[in-house]
Amino acid sequence: MSYDRAPEQGVGYFAGRHVLAEFDGVDPLLLDDLTFLRDTLEQSLRSAGATVCDVVSKRFEPQGVTVLALLSESHASIHTYPEIGSLFVDVFTCGETADPELAVALLRDNLGALDARITTVHRGYPVPSEPAR
Repeated sequence: MSYDRAPEQGVGYFAGRHVLAEFDGVDPLLLDDLTFLRDTLEQSLRSAGATVCDVVSKRFEPQGVTVLALLSESHASIHTYPEIGSLFVDVFTCGETADPELAVALLRDNLGALDARITTVHRGYPVPSEPAR
């Protein structure tokens, strides 16, 4: 049995961008506000072209929040550490409709992070470029 990596017309490639980030210098009150974090993550993703299917979240005691977003394009998450004003961010999207770097930048700006370390990992197979016309 042979396998051809070329997708059918209208089907996506096995490729995506995974953006990993750490933000520091964020207001601890924001990092413990579950409703604000859910809304901010969802809006950042939608503004970056992602299709949000569902969002789940958990507030921890004595502090901290985790928010997970299921996307048509893959997933996103944030994990907060209010006690030190920091959080981890993870946005992975397949295809070309969503811009995970933009989603992370919007989230950074909406949270007012004073420092951000952002890395993009290209996953899967290289997407072939279109032939010149």
